[in-house]
Amino acid sequence: MTEDKAKESRISGRFTKRSVLDIPAESAFSWHERDGAIERLSPPWDPIRVIHKSGGIQPGATVVLGMQEGPYKYKWHAKHTDYEQNKLFRDEQVKGPLSSWVHTHRFETLSESQCVLEDTIEYKPYFSSISQFLADHFVKKKLNRIFDWRHRTTEADLAIHARFQHLPRKKILMSGASGVLGQKLIPFFKTGGHSVLTLVRRTPQNDSEIFWDPAKGTLNPADLKGIDAIIHLSGENVGEGRWTKEKKRRIIESRLSSTGLLARTAAALSPKPGVFISASATGYYGDCGSNVATEDQPAGNGFLASVCQQWEDATQPALDSGMRTVIMRLGVVLTPEGGALQKYLLPYKLGLGGRIGPGSQYISWIGIDDTLAAFYWAMMSEDVSGPVNVASPNPVTYIEFSKTLASVLSRPAFIPLPAFLIRLLFGQMGVEGILHSTRTLPDRLTKSGFYFRHPTLEEVFRHVLGKQRSA
Repeated sequence: MTEDKAKESRISGRFTKRSVLDIPAESAFSWHERDGAIERLSPPWDPIRVIHKSGGIQPGATVVLGMQEGPYKYKWHAKHTDYEQNKLFRDEQVKGPLSSWVHTHRFETLSESQCVLEDTIEYKPYFSSISQFLADHFVKKKLNRIFDWRHRTTEADLAIHARFQHLPRKKILMSGASGVLGQKLIPFFKTGGHSVLTLVRRTPQNDSEIFWDPAKGTLNPADLKGIDAIIHLSGENVGEGRWTKEKKRRIIESRLSSTGLLARTAAALSPKPGVFISASATGYYGDCGSNVATEDQPAGNGFLASVCQQWEDATQPALDSGMRTVIMRLGVVLTPEGGALQKYLLPYKLGLGGRIGPGSQYISWIGIDDTLAAFYWAMMSEDVSGPVNVASPNPVTYIEFSKTLASVLSRPAFIPLPAFLIRLLFGQMGVEGILHSTRTLPDRLTKSGFYFRHPTLEEVFRHVLGKQRSA
């Protein structure tokens, strides 16, 4: 059998996705070569887990991915077989759910500032010829959904990295890196050419981890030598469990001890990092009703507002030292991988969604990709400092939220979750986290020139759930 005929015997289907990117081919290729590219190209509704990888994308490099199809979990073993710098690289399945799989990534130069990104998949399922038609339809539908998301994400990421390409790459220290946001920020930064060190409370397992113990005030300043930026995300999850007396204590202490330790340590460094970025929340404003809150508004009332105010005050040592300090007041970050959207998805998919509480209360939300971009913007923009509302310019009521999610999922939304039941099930956490109205606008972000990828709720839901309308 000739080589061409042998190849054809291993292929029953072919899928191609082409996109024009307003970026040089060299930049697009380099983005794919960097550590974190696999994780960044993992769709949020169907995430992959990197179990092991060796090498980059050159021939001989290997990767093992943890994947899932419905309840079925499996591993995908692949190896890289071909490489032409700035033109193409290719990987093949060694072991996985298909009989064969060859993925060719091509980069075609159109001009000095524009290129074509092309992904071609040649595959063969484990099915008889009678079943292959159905299998081919399923595989192509799944690939179209994934690669439509991948190309849009690649283009948007490259665009914001290009905005700051004239600035030096940064060495970033991050706390709270194991959380949903941290796990997304790390590959986002790395594919932009930056390096990331993470703070851990266990014995470090590699050179990119640094030990600390906020409760005991333990953090070695020598370990922070050369750090350019600090991103602080650490803190007890406020959205999990009822706010018992003990839970409230952990929520407050976890934030104050970690923020104070980081701020004091960074302030004493010489030279100091260029920027200290600390998370906070739009809960800072308390129950706003229908009133709009911008960064100039004072703190509101309630437990969350008090926590946020104390949390932000704990950054004062960094500010006093002259370090540029940014407080990221996060709205509800929307991703199916965690947080509010993950909790709402199952009942809405089952057609059990509906109005939440009175429905007239506002929710300040933001898509996960805009959240990543906002942190990057704050880190790289020298004119951004102080409190920053990290939320969409289009807050919605819970009635709008419910109707939009149900529409994107093609499900009804007529089963309400009454306010009394929210109070009964979640106590004070439900009252302040769900029934209170938070209507914020991102004045400082927009005035600094920040551009939202997904400014409307429907756009975000369709993007993170892979529910784009057919062209």
